Amino acid sequence: MKKKKIKILIMGLPGSGKTTLAKRLAKHLNADWLNADKIRGKYEDWDFTKEGIIRQVKRMNTLATSSKKKYVVADFVCPYERQMKIFKPNLVIWMDTIKKGRYPSMNKIFKNPKRYNLRFKEKNLEINLLQIKDQIVRYKWNEKNPTAQMLGRYQPWHTGHRKLFEEIIKKNDQVNIQVKNVKGIGDNPFAFKEIKKRISKDLVNFKNRIKITLAPNIVQICYGRTVGYKIKKIKLSNDIERISATKLRKILRFQGKL
Repeated sequence: MKKKKIKILIMGLPGSGKTTLAKRLAKHLNADWLNADKIRGKYEDWDFTKEGIIRQVKRMNTLATSSKKKYVVADFVCPYERQMKIFKPNLVIWMDTIKKGRYPSMNKIFKNPKRYNLRFKEKNLEINLLQIKDQIVRYKWNEKNPTAQMLGRYQPWHTGHRKLFEEIIKKNDQVNIQVKNVKGIGDNPFAFKEIKKRISKDLVNFKNRIKITLAPNIVQICYGRTVGYKIKKIKLSNDIERISATKLRKILRFQGKL
């Protein structure tokens, strides 16, 4: 039985990180990699008129279709919806990491895609690759897989928590996010249900790799001899570590949202 070919398109403005991600992904999947600039160079076709761009995507589609590999990873700007219809990718990753590329003419014609599977707003290679991997092969939570624990109040969950999670998931299969039951104790206004909703929305692309659970108001973590786990502090950038939930609550109150 013939295996279904999976065409993956990584698109975005020049300089958004398409090529770096595509190269790593192709290596990871043992896929054929179709880089737009290399293909143009091979065929000595540097025509960037609309007709030239359409001719180029037809060429790339022919090469992708004729590939013997199960996976084909292509990276090109894709300013026109017609390109998407011609190439017919199974998975679309939009590198939305910059507002303007290095070519004004391309900035002028580029339009945000009408459909995509993943949208990356930051160049974070390991995290981006993991999210793509989970789109291709769905991860299934397993209680016996290596699991990390995140324990906190998350009043509210913010960018600093997200960055901490990203560092943790790079080194572990899955994460148990434990929310301390502290609503009504001091300045902790958010209930578990609301916190869980916020975390779930922010980490939607990791939904199969996380479990969000309610924990008691834990104030000490105690252990005796080494029993198969480590307590590890993860150092984040100063900008991230300066993010304060206390300050965020003050802002929310000032805005009338709390």
